[in-house]
Amino acid sequence: MDKAPSAGRQRAGTRIRSPEATRQDIIDVATREFARNGLSGARVDEIAEKTGSSKRMIYYYFGDKEGLYLAVLEEAYRRVRRTETELDLEHLPPVEALRRLVEFTFDHHHSHEAFIRLVMIENIHHGDYLARSRTIQDLNVSVIGELDRIYQRGLQAGVFRKGLAAIDLHWQISALCFFNVSNRATFSRIFRVDLTSKKALTRLRAQVVEMILRNVLKSPV
Repeated sequence: MDKAPSAGRQRAGTRIRSPEATRQDIIDVATREFARNGLSGARVDEIAEKTGSSKRMIYYYFGDKEGLYLAVLEEAYRRVRRTETELDLEHLPPVEALRRLVEFTFDHHHSHEAFIRLVMIENIHHGDYLARSRTIQDLNVSVIGELDRIYQRGLQAGVFRKGLAAIDLHWQISALCFFNVSNRATFSRIFRVDLTSKKALTRLRAQVVEMILRNVLKSPV
């Protein structure tokens, strides 16, 4: 196998980074470029320039532009699922665990607009690239499993109503939290409200949590 091109040879005086650091830097910059310009609009030359690397190095690590885009998608999903596992929901009562998961999803989506834009872009491509990745599919199975365990605990405790599916709950949580970011620019302009203010976000976050809990609980919150 060919050796990875040295980042230090690309630009005089540049400190040589480890292969993993170089790869991660490329993914971080590419995430912003793909989120801003989409798959067709992002330029590998631009990514190479901003990372102090080269197209040759990028192609060495990722194969081609589509390979880089897929790596960006995988890393975006990996980060959100990794953070979810740190919530320690198993040790919370089911109602509090569900509340915490919804709050986390709302906060994550609000503070990671690039993730939302990447998902929107991938939907434009009908999920074709995502379907190529076993990594993404495996990562998203984990959140359904976590949600199902919370739901089953709630059923056993007699606080959740019967007849719901974890995949449907995930859809509902995602829909409410996703829309808050994906459509806030148009919604704010059409109705002349500032949905980015701290007051508005606090109100919407609380309402999203309440809507999900009202749907799941046997009795209203």
